[in-house]
Amino acid sequence: MQLGEPSQKDVLRFAVVCRSLTLVLQALFNVLIPDHAADAFLPPRLEPTGFEDQLVEWLLGGLSRWDAEHFLFIAEHGYIYEHSFAFFPGFPLALRTGAELLGWPLQGLLTLRSRLLLTAALLNSLCSVLAALALYELGCQVLRCHRLALLSALLFCLSPANVFLASGYSESLFALLVFSAMSQLERGRRGWSTLLFAFATGVRSNGLINVGFLLHTQCRHFLSSPSSGPLPGTLWRLLRLVAFLLLMALGIGLPFALFQLYAYSQFCWPHSPRLIPAPFLQLAKDKGYRVPAGDQPSWCTWRLPLIYSYVQDVYWNVGFLRYFELRQVPNFLLAAPVVVLGAWAAWIYVTANLWNCLTLGLLRNEGRGDKKSGKPPPGFHSPQVFVYVAHSSALLLFGALCMHVQVLTRFLGSSTPIVYWFPAHLLQDWEPLLWTQETVPGKTPAVGSVVGPGASKNPIWGLLCKWSACSRVTWAILGYFLSYWLLGLLLHCNFLPWT
Repeated sequence: MQLGEPSQKDVLRFAVVCRSLTLVLQALFNVLIPDHAADAFLPPRLEPTGFEDQLVEWLLGGLSRWDAEHFLFIAEHGYIYEHSFAFFPGFPLALRTGAELLGWPLQGLLTLRSRLLLTAALLNSLCSVLAALALYELGCQVLRCHRLALLSALLFCLSPANVFLASGYSESLFALLVFSAMSQLERGRRGWSTLLFAFATGVRSNGLINVGFLLHTQCRHFLSSPSSGPLPGTLWRLLRLVAFLLLMALGIGLPFALFQLYAYSQFCWPHSPRLIPAPFLQLAKDKGYRVPAGDQPSWCTWRLPLIYSYVQDVYWNVGFLRYFELRQVPNFLLAAPVVVLGAWAAWIYVTANLWNCLTLGLLRNEGRGDKKSGKPPPGFHSPQVFVYVAHSSALLLFGALCMHVQVLTRFLGSSTPIVYWFPAHLLQDWEPLLWTQETVPGKTPAVGSVVGPGASKNPIWGLLCKWSACSRVTWAILGYFLSYWLLGLLLHCNFLPWT
């Protein structure tokens, strides 16, 4: 990834500043605010800790809360408990590799757990910065508007899912892999895209749905290619297409299948008992966790024995409409902003591009765009955006109906660019301080514009500096991004409930 463009350097600078500020604030909040006594996974520590370990915990302990403890435990001890198979191995493997290779000079000073926590902070900081750059490149290719791509990437730096992009979660690595894979696919590099999407599936289960991007691209290419030959030639092309689609689907789904096979070998195949430290066995007895040495679980006898489905059902109570309870109203309110943004984005796109949506984005739309040049319109209404809107809508619908709804913020914030493209589109359309004759023809730029000659190179920073002069749309969007950015650090890092 080359940093030749000024906009890329602006994104890089802003991303580094936001990551650095995140680390400083989480340490400050973690020290000043006492931790809440939460009913969370807190396994016993086997290694004795020293002053250096306490220092790491003091500086970075806020990044090890809630699910981060699961990832750190898996990276240190492997998959000991059955419920741990809800967390895919890509991120723990990256943590363990980083702790062993990069942290080897610190082996005499820090325990493995402290080195894993330090690796998590460094790895996620790096991945989130690179993900912002990947999102900028993707925006330039799909939106064909550098200003909109810049706004989107800067909004990603202030993501409402900020604390999860910094903590010991898999969101940053997943976002980097997904945005990079999408960018490679837009460049026509299907091999690299398939490989990156496959790695993403090894990090998070929702990586499986990304196969839709490859399927859509191949079908669009098939339909756009002229077929003037005889019928047997067309049938041969169709068979090749089907075979290629099956290979891509198998490639992306392979990490998921291997992970399920590993779980099956641990719990369902007879083998010698695994040596598990006594404190972990006692924790399993106290909490009701199943370990490989115990009785064979019921999912082993299923026709398709998937431990992931079983764990989500039994341990996490994930299922269709299960979360629709009166006591979950606060969580629905917490997720409401991202739900509104996702649904609004789909509505705006469908109403403005009805023909493109009816044809699933597979046929060229001649009704919109520049009639003289024949080019489709740039920006959020580009025909290329359809597949991303469809992907975002599918994730939103599944998350709202079948998942713990409060995770929607980080679920969508690390999986789809629509969460950032659509707010950037709203800002560019409704904020006079961002108007120029080049980007929004026919609208008069406001006095003191934050773009153009003599203005800040970072339009988001320019809007923050002129907050009182901004429109209400800008107040709503940036207010949402900034409040969740800060509240996430304040609450999550002290074991308080958050998204």
